[in-house]
Amino acid sequence: MARSLAEGARKLGLPVVALGRPELDIADPQSIERAFAAFMPSIVVNAAAYTAVDTAESDADRAFAVNRDGAGRIAAAASAAGVPFIHISSDYVFDGSKSMPYVEEDDPHPLGVYGQSKLEGEHAVRDAHPDAVVLRTSWVYSPYGHNFLKTMLGLAATRETVSVVDDQYGTPTAAPDLASAILDLAQSILRDGSKSGVYHLTSAGSTTWYGFAAAIFDGWKERGHRVPALRRIRTSEYPTPTRRPANSRLDCTKIHRMYGIRLPDWRDSLGECLDTVASAEIGRGP
Repeated sequence: MARSLAEGARKLGLPVVALGRPELDIADPQSIERAFAAFMPSIVVNAAAYTAVDTAESDADRAFAVNRDGAGRIAAAASAAGVPFIHISSDYVFDGSKSMPYVEEDDPHPLGVYGQSKLEGEHAVRDAHPDAVVLRTSWVYSPYGHNFLKTMLGLAATRETVSVVDDQYGTPTAAPDLASAILDLAQSILRDGSKSGVYHLTSAGSTTWYGFAAAIFDGWKERGHRVPALRRIRTSEYPTPTRRPANSRLDCTKIHRMYGIRLPDWRDSLGECLDTVASAEIGRGP
């Protein structure tokens, strides 16, 4: 996410400083103080998170230290500096039992440590910085780093058959699209002020993890790569330490109404990400 934000800002000619460890560790108060003193930001976007959903069940202290305490700490620093704050949260604050897309007013009910840490992070941010904007998103993927898209492409090179769950619904959201929307939001806040609160922000449309995998493999095959056979399975056939929400769909009407922001359909952005990965492979050569 941080890389997509930095690249999006560069394309727009916006001055953005992307900081991560060791320069900035949101679990370290002194690290935050040094960063604010050195860079004096005009707005802060917190995209840092502990995202190892299953590992969080046995590493709860670290998950809460980053997702709750660290988020609240950096929000407090932004508030003390008098600068706006945007915080990235997750669909995992919901249990997925609702049959329709979740709206911001729905009561959260996390299923595991990760989701609970993200929910408490939302509360910590809003307590520390009442004017903050909290963005819940879902199923974020990117041409870079570790995510579902990269995992599927890795399996495509090594497996004859891949099994993917087909009873969990959500919206794949391309990190470059999300980053572009966040940059638009940041500029709107700096220009017109913050309409504080919680907002949902994902791509349009929805599918299952199986549907997402099928679209990835179809696109990868169109670009001349081998792909494995794909098998549908149920969640019960793929047990994990943390239960996943059966429904991660988020209603994004509010952010469009309040800020005029709307992301494209997830299928439209998938091809662009696949092109980026394919170009990088060509650049590496044999």
